[in-house]
Amino acid sequence: MKYRHLFFDLDHTLWDFDANARVTLESLYEELQLKERGVHDFELFYRNYLVHNDKLWERYRKGFIRQDELRVKRMWLALLDFKIADDELSKAMSILFLEKLPTRTILFPHTKEILQYLKDKSYQLHLITNGFEKVQHSKLKYSGLDTFFEEVITSEGSNSLKPNKEIFDYALQKTGATINNSIMLGDTLDADIQGAINAGMDQVFVNHLGITEMEIKPTYVVNSLKELEQIF
Repeated sequence: MKYRHLFFDLDHTLWDFDANARVTLESLYEELQLKERGVHDFELFYRNYLVHNDKLWERYRKGFIRQDELRVKRMWLALLDFKIADDELSKAMSILFLEKLPTRTILFPHTKEILQYLKDKSYQLHLITNGFEKVQHSKLKYSGLDTFFEEVITSEGSNSLKPNKEIFDYALQKTGATINNSIMLGDTLDADIQGAINAGMDQVFVNHLGITEMEIKPTYVVNSLKELEQIF
């Protein structure tokens, strides 16, 4: 068995961030009466939020913005698309969103099945996530994933971010793994896959979106979690 330590990403790889964000934002849309405030189209608001969130996360990974700025600004920009410039509403939405989001439990198909399969084969499973410490642990607890993972390495805990090599070095040190017996599994080419390449670690690109053109060439590519059985 070449690999012993399997390092998973969480959001967009196992835990369906977009679906869980949608459910959470729908509840806030009703609770905060956003329609009456001028957000006339929830679908457009949700799509815009995802675009702003992705762009801000990219800036966060590159060190251009802080964690607290990301949390509020994604709400502020999504509201601004509807000509609502309301700092207090943006802050309130950010707080409520981070309270509700981690309690959502929508996972990608076969998530628990494949994690149990890997555990039964004696692989040691860990997480490397750029997500926030408290939020990520809550997601794991509520979705029933916490029992599968031995170590959870976050950007806060490691004081680094994927794709930086340092977060992978920290993960290896914390788990007692080595580059040669470890592999990274994630959905993001420029964070998970490039980060593992930077660290010298093999990678599995979990291609939920069916991307066909890749400048980065992962060690393995799967289109669903079920296909991991073909590798491990």
